[in-house]
Formats: sequence, C-alpha cells, structure tokens
Amino acid sequence: MAASVFASQLYSRLFPTAEVGRLFTDSAEVRAMLLVEGALAKAQGKLGIIPEDSAAYIHRAAMEVQIDPGALAAATGTNGVPVPGLVAAFRKAMEAPEHAQYVHWGATSQDISDTGQMLRLRQMLYRHETDVIQTLISLGKLADAHADLPMPGRTYGQHATPVSFGATVAHWGAPLLELLNEMKDLRDRVLWVSLSGAAGTGAAFGPKAAALRAELAQALDLKDPIRSWHADRGPILALSSWLTRLATALGKIGEDLILLTQTGIEEVTLGASGGSSTMPQKQNPVAPSAMVALARQVIGLNGIIQGTGLHRQDRDGAAWFTEWLTLPQLCLATTAALEHGKSLAASLAPNAPAMAEALTNGLDLIHAEALSFRLAQHMPRPDAQAAIKTLCKQALSTKTPLSTLAAAAYPDIALADVFDPAQQMGDAPAQARAFALATQSL
Repeated sequence: MAASVFASQLYSRLFPTAEVGRLFTDSAEVRAMLLVEGALAKAQGKLGIIPEDSAAYIHRAAMEVQIDPGALAAATGTNGVPVPGLVAAFRKAMEAPEHAQYVHWGATSQDISDTGQMLRLRQMLYRHETDVIQTLISLGKLADAHADLPMPGRTYGQHATPVSFGATVAHWGAPLLELLNEMKDLRDRVLWVSLSGAAGTGAAFGPKAAALRAELAQALDLKDPIRSWHADRGPILALSSWLTRLATALGKIGEDLILLTQTGIEEVTLGASGGSSTMPQKQNPVAPSAMVALARQVIGLNGIIQGTGLHRQDRDGAAWFTEWLTLPQLCLATTAALEHGKSLAASLAPNAPAMAEALTNGLDLIHAEALSFRLAQHMPRPDAQAAIKTLCKQALSTKTPLSTLAAAAYPDIALADVFDPAQQMGDAPAQARAFALATQSL
C-alpha cells in the first residue's frame, strides 16, 4: 500500500483528486512560497522599506527561478521548516547579492509558509465550488424529474411511510446547497495573509507593518486579518470544519446508495459499478463505498486538526507539524469524495418498478400511520392507534395485506387513498421541486 493513496499510481483512480492533487505537491508548495516572497518584496519596495530596484528584481526572479524541492530536504530536516533553505537557494539562484540581501526582509518562515498555503487553498476552494455547483445542478434535475415518484421511506432500516425519490435527492443536496451558500463568508474567514514577523509583532517592519500587511494582502488577493494569527489557527480550523461537513454530506449520499443498490432492494442504479474477481454476478457500489470511506477519514482527521488549535505561546512546532501531516490528507480526501459525488449525481437513476414493488410487498404495513389518522377521524386517536396495531399484528400472522383487513373491519370508511403511495407522500414532492428550483439559478 502506498503511503498516500492520492499520489499512488495504483489507487489514484479509486480516490481521484484531479487538479487539486497537484496543489498538494512539493513543487506547488515551493512555487507558492516563491510567489509570496516576490509579492512581499514588491510591496516593500512600494512602501520604501527596501530599495525599489531590488524589489523589482526579486519580484521578477521569484516568477522565473526554478528550485528543486529535493535540494531543500536536508535544510528542512534540520530547521523544521522549508523556508530557510528556500530563501538560501533563492538568493543563490538570483546571482545578484546586492538585491538578494533584501529577500525575505523582516518576515518569518511561518509568514511565507502560511501565506503560500493560502494561495493553494484558494485554488482548491474555487475548484470545490465549481464541483459542488455541478453536483447540485445534476441533483436538482434528478429531484425535479422524480418529485412525484413514490418510494419507501426507511427509519432504523425498516419501512416507515412513503416518501418521494425526488425528495430523497433533495435531502442529499440540501447540505451541499448550504455549504455553497457559505462559500463567500468562508473565503473571508479562511483565506488570510500572514505577515507578522518573528514573534507576531511585525517589529522588523517598523511603523509600516500594518500598511505592508495590507499591501501584501491586496497584491495576493487575500484578506488582511489586521493581526497576527501565527498561534491562532482559526482559519485552518474553520476550513477543516467546512470540508468535514462537505465530506460528511457526500458520505451520507454514499451510505444511502450502498443500501439502495443492495440485493433485495435495488431501487437505484449507478452509472458505473465494480466487479468481483470471482463472482461474475456482482455489481459493487464502488464509488459510494469510496465516498463513505473518505468521509470517515475526513471526520477522523478533523478531530486531529481541531486539536492543533492548542498552540503553545507564540508559535508551536508540534502543533504546526501536526497540521502539515493532516490538512493535506483531509483536503484530498474531501476532493476525492466530491469527484465521486459529482460523477454519481450525473449518472444515477431510480428503479421505479423496484420502488413500486417494495411499496406493495410489505403487506401494506407502510401505510399503517396514514390508516391510523384516517381512523382517528371517527374515534379518539389512542383508540385508533390501538386498533391499527391489532390489525398490523393480524396482517403479519396471517400474511394478509393491511388494506384487505382494514376494508373488512371498516367498510363504511373511505380508505382507497390511504393505500395509494402517490397520495401519502405529504409535502415530499414540494420539497423536491423547491430544491430543484433553488439549483436552477446556480
């Protein structure tokens, strides 16, 4: 087994990360940090903190210089952070010591590392936004097309009352829609620039510290937090929580699809399924299973990341390292779940005959609640419930449909609609159409 399934040639199609995977590579990290160093120099030149000609040279060099991440490994192992080695390699590659001396002026490693990470996380969030929208559009179409399609509702794994397949789809999509609506606020809460210097005071920048941070934020299109967040991991914790909710919503879809495609139910068909090495009849719900596994991984990793909020003093190496170990895996796992969810939303379909059969093969017991309420129109509700419980036991013991027993017991009460699933879905069709309408403007 590879150390990371996301970078594995063997498992990468099972846990796909598409373009997001490239954001969590050594080369992407180095490139992002160089962009931060270049933008920092340019901002400092503009504010007169370093010579403008040096600032221009550094900014240009940061976009042109190529640095091998492997060459930074020894220094990173010694220093505990790649930035010192990166700065040294960058200065050497510039071949202009008169300008190179101003690289990384007054910044600390965490400023560069955290800000570079935010540039990559921003790209990830834009990709996630696009994929969530595509998923919602597909689910919206599915919900609208099958708003009136009855299927068994299930609680505790047992038939409850009839629901609509369209409403089931809407319930899958509703959390995704909420997460999408939070995206703008999330970016403001998460995508922060970091520029506070050695101990978070910005002392090396003098009275221009605040102006420099604001200038850098504007240059990189990140938010200025107007303070140091070296030891306040709020942005990371908020991002991790949002991603976990996304993965959980996708995992819920996966759980339901595993159950709805199992032998004996088969009320949904997937666009693609997996085969067995020995059982030719198998059509395994591979993608839904991957979504569930990925959601479980994300939920576990989120617990670890939330713990990294306990930063000691002004910077905590152990907490910071823990963040590095967990955040990329959490981001990639969520991405892979979303890739599967997007594909499934566009390809799955209901098996209407199987749903109809499930509604009629249970001795009509799925309509017991509706029957009790109809009977309650003619007697006290407790008496109606007791009477229907007795009829349900009789139906089970004699294998006689509840509808037959009810018609014989209450011949003077109209019961046809009670046993019609299409008329017993409550506002499920309306829920489906409301969700579909909400997705049409995306």
